[in-house]
Amino acid sequence: MLYNLHRIVNYLSLENITKTYGEKVLFQNLSLQINKGQKVALVAKNGTGKSTLLRVIAGIESAEGEQAHVLLRRDVRVGYLVQEPDFHESDTILDAVLDSDNPLIQTIKRYEHTLLGLGTESEMQTILAKMDDLKAWDMEARIKEMLFKFKISQLDQRIGQLSGGQKKRLALAKILLNEPELLILDEPTNHLDLDMIEWLETYMQQPNLTLFMVTHDRYFLERVCNQIVELENGKLYRYSGNYSDYLEKKAIRQETESAELDKNRKLLGRELDWVRRSPQARTTKAKSRVDAYYELEDKVANVTVDKDIQIDIKGQRLGKKILELHNVSKSYEQFKIVENFSYKFKKNERVGIVGPNGVGKTTFLKVLTKELRPDTGKVVIGDNTVFGYYTQDGIQLTQDKRVIDAVQDIAEYIPLEKGQKLSAAALLERFLFTRKQQQVYVSQLSGGERRRLYLLLVLMQNPNFLILDEPTNDLDILTLNVLEDFLLEFPGCIIVVSHDRFFMDKIVDHLFVFEGNGQIKDFLGDYSGYREVLKERERELRRNERAEQQKNKAPEQTPSDRPRLSQEARKEMNKLEKEIKRLEERKSEIMEQFNTDGLSPVQIEQLGRELSELSAILETKEMRWLELAELA
Repeated sequence: MLYNLHRIVNYLSLENITKTYGEKVLFQNLSLQINKGQKVALVAKNGTGKSTLLRVIAGIESAEGEQAHVLLRRDVRVGYLVQEPDFHESDTILDAVLDSDNPLIQTIKRYEHTLLGLGTESEMQTILAKMDDLKAWDMEARIKEMLFKFKISQLDQRIGQLSGGQKKRLALAKILLNEPELLILDEPTNHLDLDMIEWLETYMQQPNLTLFMVTHDRYFLERVCNQIVELENGKLYRYSGNYSDYLEKKAIRQETESAELDKNRKLLGRELDWVRRSPQARTTKAKSRVDAYYELEDKVANVTVDKDIQIDIKGQRLGKKILELHNVSKSYEQFKIVENFSYKFKKNERVGIVGPNGVGKTTFLKVLTKELRPDTGKVVIGDNTVFGYYTQDGIQLTQDKRVIDAVQDIAEYIPLEKGQKLSAAALLERFLFTRKQQQVYVSQLSGGERRRLYLLLVLMQNPNFLILDEPTNDLDILTLNVLEDFLLEFPGCIIVVSHDRFFMDKIVDHLFVFEGNGQIKDFLGDYSGYREVLKERERELRRNERAEQQKNKAPEQTPSDRPRLSQEARKEMNKLEKEIKRLEERKSEIMEQFNTDGLSPVQIEQLGRELSELSAILETKEMRWLELAELA
């Protein structure tokens, strides 16, 4: 009898991993196994130790305790991406990407150096022969292709001249070129534009690639991951499946915990009453009940259940004139950012801005707020318009201030609906800063906590027109949900620049699409709808190319030379032609509907879904028709 045995190969094992900073326990006695082919994401609130755990796995930091072990399979190639990569500032991009132990890459490095005149002619002949022997030419092309994917083209540029985002992209390209079997990634999608993220998503879906990563990109979690582990209160909770499965299973766990918590609280109340009434002289039995009380008190105190957070802030009333752009143009030398762009914002608009990195999105925002003057045209800001501008760079927070003081410096209270007020401390709580955390100094906050605080400082100014430039970077999923709930109820206008596709789909009604060379197109719909339209254009282009190739494939045959189709095949062709025509007519109707005003977000989502399904069916039928046409 034959047995089909699936051999599980373990790549990484964590046993009894503990890490503390002073009195703060990040995690205690964590254990985790990652096997070949698994794609595991680690999610947690900011400041709970996600990046620290990755550093422990990578050997940069050590775990505590004699029983702690990090076991990594010896023969596995590992790639580790940190949040802030460290390169030699004087190196060129080419030097940095070719700094590898991989023999193939070492050979290419020698070849590139000889091309720059750093070797003799005999050395050049030797290295050319070695390039041939190792078949390194394909790898050289792949290096340049990978760098191009991440918009890195000036290979002689010094590392010291790169931005933080460019360094992160360079580090990711370098890791992928080494073809690791196990990838350990800390926020891999930060600083990538949407095209790069979608390419990386497809790359990560390779079945033999094993992942352990920290990410808050929910589409990435949905489409790439097959296991999610959550770090909460120092413990790991495992959920098999993708982001949807995680949400369902976590809800069930919290429901169970909530019922248990309610039961424990009632029991605690009875025990508390008994402790207060009991005599001073304790018997052994009585003492055991007191010990049990304190044990139960700790248990109840340590169980937290996420609460629904509603922030009904009363924004300042917008006037009739909000923000208008009249034939606005802005360029830097030959580089056009915007050309002859006109637009009048209406009340409660939610606009997303998309386009590749470097196309000028942030400059455009500065023109809107009059931080930069346009070259031509004018920007008119309404008398009642109050901007709340969240920039990528953030603000310089005073390090020796407590969190609560930093917020109260801007305002003690903000107005709510129905004449009520919300204190700074209460708003901080709603943005997941507990009363204890509010007393922490700004210098002690993690990167994600600082961005959350900065976002809160913008909201405390009580604006009625929010401009958010990459607000989701470094924010955990729970904070993203809080922010999204707030924005959905925000009584004013919103402009968002973000590479978080899930966030954009949830918040915006239409898009300003930066197409380059100063051209900005207004697309009615969310990001997923826009991408589907782009993909349909690509499919149409490929269909036209195939049809042209088919037309020019061979000289016209005489009727007697042509192979004959069967009667059934001819019927199928006729049927396909009718179905293709019907599907194309429906597609045209949907595209027309996208161009009409007054569509609700629900209608846009339904039309987008139908368009996606139609496109897939249409492509299948067209391919079949082409097959039959070739035979005919």
